[in-house]
Amino acid sequence: MRALAPAFRPYTWAMPTDEVARLAGLDPSQVLRFDQNTPPLPLASTRPAAVAGALARVNNYPSGGYRALRRAIAAYAAVDPGNVVLGAGADDLILLCARAYAGPGDAVAIPAAPTYPLFRIAVELAGAEVGDDDPVLTFACRPNNPTGTLGPLPDSRPLVVDEAYFEFSGETAVGLLDDDVIVLRTFSKLFGLAGARVAYALASREVAAELNARQAPAPVSSVSAALAVAALAAQPDPAPVLAERERLADGLRALGLAPVESHANFLYVPTGDADTIADDLLRKGIVVRSFPDAFRVSVLDREDDDRLLEALGGPAATAGRSVRTLRATAETRFATRLALDGERRVRVSTGAGIYDHFLEQLAFHAGFDLVLEGAGDLETGEHHAAEDAALALGEALDAALGDRAGIARYGNAVVPMDDAQARAAVDLGGRPFAELQLALDPGMAAHMLASLAHAARANVHVEATGRDPHHVAEASFKAVGRALAAAVARSGAGVPSTKGTL
Repeated sequence: MRALAPAFRPYTWAMPTDEVARLAGLDPSQVLRFDQNTPPLPLASTRPAAVAGALARVNNYPSGGYRALRRAIAAYAAVDPGNVVLGAGADDLILLCARAYAGPGDAVAIPAAPTYPLFRIAVELAGAEVGDDDPVLTFACRPNNPTGTLGPLPDSRPLVVDEAYFEFSGETAVGLLDDDVIVLRTFSKLFGLAGARVAYALASREVAAELNARQAPAPVSSVSAALAVAALAAQPDPAPVLAERERLADGLRALGLAPVESHANFLYVPTGDADTIADDLLRKGIVVRSFPDAFRVSVLDREDDDRLLEALGGPAATAGRSVRTLRATAETRFATRLALDGERRVRVSTGAGIYDHFLEQLAFHAGFDLVLEGAGDLETGEHHAAEDAALALGEALDAALGDRAGIARYGNAVVPMDDAQARAAVDLGGRPFAELQLALDPGMAAHMLASLAHAARANVHVEATGRDPHHVAEASFKAVGRALAAAVARSGAGVPSTKGTL
């Protein structure tokens, strides 16, 4: 085996989530990772239905050279399928380029510093050295990682441009493929498929053919390829990430920090005490990337970013009794963030239409902060999505209540809505039961309330009358929400039961 250079250092990962959780004294579901530059949740296209066909054929090798994925990538990048090279993540393609162009005695240029460490690792694994003296290849990261800056392209050729974050900058070097430029892109960032390990290189037909000849015969799993095809069909919009990036940057500035102007989905924050800040955040269950003179944070979403700002000394993001849960089945996948002592900041997005609205009304009138996001198999109807969304909220409510000590336990409410009126009574005593009498039901309302009661280990009674099914159902959800507000209210110490336990 050829010896590596004495100074070689392999790529190192940050602390695993379960270890962070132990250090912070949290459940692993409560750990926030701002170190990966990935979205807070997968795309709605990332669900079991997207890979069902691939799983049915997983006993076979991929055939035909991933034609569907190559065509989809070519259409997205406005190139020909013959310009596409696939890889198991951009790292695989960086290693491929290094070994295709460089070997012992060669120099490879890496002009920016700091920049992505795998460039150097790939060069050294190929037996070459990093240097600017007559380089056989040059690597450039644009926008640069970790700084997020968008510098000029180097003039040297051949040139590999890592465009992992190009969707957030709007600039690309694809127009230079015939000028001995190779562009690398990934599905890990905007498309949220970091765990699937799938990426692609774009090059002239001649260069692409040479790289494909040097690549493994089947570098991407058929399951990952199916996820990538579904993601390209979804075409996610980077605009919300860009808006949240600026909001987070403003929040950091308000704390006296000075993030560098970013063209990516992260912020690089120079500071003299980066290691201290990173260690303090780690002990709070928040993971950031630390450098000698700065730390880097991914842009997630408002709720998670507010938790980061709070941990850095900003205003409180949420009150107590908050949880993060994940419910995943073969049909649906929902992530839930719930704070019982909230400010009625509610967002439910499952694709279940009116049933999302009903859950939003319940959480709002309960006084909760709730984010419930995910996807279900809506092509079969709303049943699974609506049912599992209610189950996900119920599971989160059960987790947030803990041992249920110190709560009022009981609550009731009456809510009129035009022609409809609903009466609800709730007991959070830990015994699941639902007695529901809705005069009219748009379809799933009663079933959702029953699912919520079961998952939350709650006793829920509802009587609702009226002439409009929508009004009857909405009044019912509002009444249950108001009853929950009373039931979860703090009411001194101890468990509210003569048995001493719930």
